[in-house]
Amino acid sequence: MKFVIGRGTDASGGPVGHLGSYRALDGSPGAALGLDLDGPHAMLVVGKRGYGKSFTLGVIAEELARSSGVAPVIVDPMGVFRALTATVTGRPSYDESDTTDRHTDRDPVPATVLERPTVAPDALDPQSWCALVGLSTESGAGSLLWRSAQRASTLEGMRSTIDAADAPAADKRAATNHLGLADSWGVFDADGIEANDLSGSEVTVVDLAGLDAAPMNAVVRAIAESLYRARVDGVIERLPWLMIDEAHTFFSGVAQPALETILTRGRAPGVSLVSATQRPSAVPAVGISQSDVIISHRLTSQADLEALEAAQPTYMNASLTDRMPERPGEVIVIDDSTETIHAAQVRFRDTPHGGDSPRASDVTGVDV
Repeated sequence: MKFVIGRGTDASGGPVGHLGSYRALDGSPGAALGLDLDGPHAMLVVGKRGYGKSFTLGVIAEELARSSGVAPVIVDPMGVFRALTATVTGRPSYDESDTTDRHTDRDPVPATVLERPTVAPDALDPQSWCALVGLSTESGAGSLLWRSAQRASTLEGMRSTIDAADAPAADKRAATNHLGLADSWGVFDADGIEANDLSGSEVTVVDLAGLDAAPMNAVVRAIAESLYRARVDGVIERLPWLMIDEAHTFFSGVAQPALETILTRGRAPGVSLVSATQRPSAVPAVGISQSDVIISHRLTSQADLEALEAAQPTYMNASLTDRMPERPGEVIVIDDSTETIHAAQVRFRDTPHGGDSPRASDVTGVDV
């Protein structure tokens, strides 16, 4: 690779992923552009709908799945990354007329999909349990739920604790009803996902499609905390890479504290976070300021542009708005480790992209 994004001058060697190529002023591809997969990183991938945000996240996942020493995990809220287990048929490009930079002759991507993932109830602390089901910690029902989460590690144990409490019947009923709501989501199990289940070399797709925001947040909170804690305690050897699509959903829920812990303290234990979102304005400031690599597809919302501009580094000699890409697959990469800015074209996927929208013209055999 001519240049490796995220690899400072004091680093050398280790796995490198093929992100794409430099983009000339006329749009033509230039030299290959790599992405450092050796050290821990906090990355942010942004872009409006249809311009390649999820596509780029899939490219990073493909490269991680073929690299040594890492444990890639991708959170899939929309079910678009199941295709990582398949191989490309046809043309996976942004432009059907373009046949350059194809990688369909590479080995299949080692990947597995976790459908209907569950996590242990005690993976959430008492305060998070109250926030998860919308109970104030100062209310009678919230206080009961708080105490039950402190004393029990299963939903059944939490119910028993509430039933046995010396408290008004109305408070006990409200706490039990809210706990029943959480149970109905089907994401809690004492034998749920642990860090060891996510520490393999292949990319693990955590399929959360069909779930509402609250249960999705519960799963991501547990996964993020377990991966971070496992590295701090030396339980797993591979360096985890947690990739999250639609990340704004999780930065506004109970998963936020765990994600911010990785952002601010993940470097020492070697935990990486790659957040992808259409709405950088909905990501807290720490999610942008702590990112050492920002990959921006096209953005047009003023609020989203202002969110990135607020964190624009001093070494960027032109505004991000002025350098904003125009076509799908084109990106501006801000690399804080080398204090450089790059105009690039993301390479084509080796696996099918599952994020395309259906079209009425695709429907055949249906009478008007």
